[in-house]
Amino acid sequence: MALSPDDWSERLARVRRQDDVAAHEMVELLYPLVVRIVRAHRPSRMPEEDLCQEVFLRVISCLDQFRGKVPFEHWVSRLAVNTCIDHLRRQRSRPELRWADLEPAEAAALEWLSTTQPVTASEPSFGARELVERLLETLDPRDRLLIRWLELEDQTVREISERTGWSPTLVKVRAFRARHRLKKALDQLRQASPYES
Repeated sequence: MALSPDDWSERLARVRRQDDVAAHEMVELLYPLVVRIVRAHRPSRMPEEDLCQEVFLRVISCLDQFRGKVPFEHWVSRLAVNTCIDHLRRQRSRPELRWADLEPAEAAALEWLSTTQPVTASEPSFGARELVERLLETLDPRDRLLIRWLELEDQTVREISERTGWSPTLVKVRAFRARHRLKKALDQLRQASPYES
């Protein structure tokens, strides 16, 4: 259920006055939005409920910073994304992915990518998904989210610009550089593959 700006204004005023019922209602209304963002962008080792809870703690603690210049849901989305980015930044990721790090399904997907055969129904899709996730982990957390939004969620540059506050030019430049780094990581894996001649 989407609320009008006036409805949010009244509800947020109640939350600022420490009305527990209003705070609970706010969390219930925003939960689908927040959990969708968290599921898409949480660090692999962080439970989604813990991260959702942290997002809502930030929302409530930063509520005085909301000025109403953007819809409240957009403001909450930005806080949720930034919370995920903070956790991704904290999660140590190895800057280089090695062949020995791959699971058997991921290795099969890489072997399949290294062949020149046409796409078939036997394509190792699960391993490919896992391989993509591993390659994404080699990127800076912000670039990882950017590529996920652009390539996996089909968001537009404009949508990402509004979501992050970055200029469209910055979004395009970061995406170009991130794609280049992904290609380099994939090429390094292919060269290390025992299946390459």
